[in-house]
Amino acid sequence: MTELPHFDVLLTRLAEHRGLSVDGLARLSAVPEPELRAVCDGAVPEPSLLRRLAPVLQLHAEDLFVIASVALPLEMTPLDPDAGGEAAVLALHAMGLPRQEQERLRRLAAALPQQDRTRPAPEPPPYMQYPPGPGGLLMRLLANRNLGWSAGAKVFLSLTGRYWSAATYGAVGRGVLEVSPDLQADYATVLGIRADDLAVLTGIGLPDGHRPPPRAAVEVAGLVRDVRRLTRDQVSELCDTAERGLRVP
Repeated sequence: MTELPHFDVLLTRLAEHRGLSVDGLARLSAVPEPELRAVCDGAVPEPSLLRRLAPVLQLHAEDLFVIASVALPLEMTPLDPDAGGEAAVLALHAMGLPRQEQERLRRLAAALPQQDRTRPAPEPPPYMQYPPGPGGLLMRLLANRNLGWSAGAKVFLSLTGRYWSAATYGAVGRGVLEVSPDLQADYATVLGIRADDLAVLTGIGLPDGHRPPPRAAVEVAGLVRDVRRLTRDQVSELCDTAERGLRVP
């Protein structure tokens, strides 16, 4: 099984992909250059550094935490594990809506209040603790959207048409099933991360003739990420709204 390099290498790759030197990245992110060079030499990054680097690297901060193998702060972790199944239903309904309705759903999701955490963030079950390979990274990023194997498989079907069993995605995470360029491009669509960025991280190239995903898939992937810290009831309300929109002639 192929292992990914440590974060110092991945960070250097991402910076070079953005056309940035270490000093340029430090300047744009307002990170002291010595601190950044220490990370590039193998030091474990502080959470504050990752938060500053993320927008410059055009990544969501919580994704950069996953890429760096740094534990997510509580305020970044998905709030309600039971909401993932509802997010998959929401994605299915939202894909059938016109763009303006998809955008309205995202505005509604953004306006919902953030509920207080009533229980500790659960540790991933053993079957979702993946080795440090390309598939493991992709599945950890998927879990960062509150999507387990089953919910993730349903979102893949809605956004990409890939019809795989839940267990097959588990095989990807464990490194049993190799990540192909086509599969990685589908992960990019579902995650809402640029396919070329994932290629830089994993070392797996883009598929021949690769094209950006359809606009509807981009919007719905963003919606799935938007609801990652909402409760099951809140996401269910959005599902009801989306379903009503489908019934409007």
